Amino acid sequence: MKRYNSKIGIGILLFLITVFGGTTIFLIYSQAWSGIAINAVTIIFITYLYLNTYYTIIGAQLFVKSGFLVNETIEISAITKITKTKNLISSPALSLDRLEVFYSNSTVIISPKDKLEFINHLQKINPDIETD
Repeated sequence: MKRYNSKIGIGILLFLITVFGGTTIFLIYSQAWSGIAINAVTIIFITYLYLNTYYTIIGAQLFVKSGFLVNETIEISAITKITKTKNLISSPALSLDRLEVFYSNSTVIISPKDKLEFINHLQKINPDIETD
């Protein structure tokens, strides 16, 4: 079993800190307690996702996890191609430095911290995986 944590993109993190920090300061100044509560719950949820987004290879399976929102199991033998992408679509990736994994008739976009090690590990299990 090998766990690969998601890379954390500084741009996304700074954006979130700016938006939620700024709105929280404004809400505190305005004494908008329900808004502060909503912001707090949102910040806790985002922190939970940051702490629980990772990819695990166990045997011949890749598990993609992002909190309770994404819990996907992919047979590594079904993976056909892995490409680099900067696609902004919502995905279990905490960075814009992403990989798109093609398998069966589907894809998943992820952002492992050590992309090269991750790809090499998958290719050891399935040498037919194409990369760019």
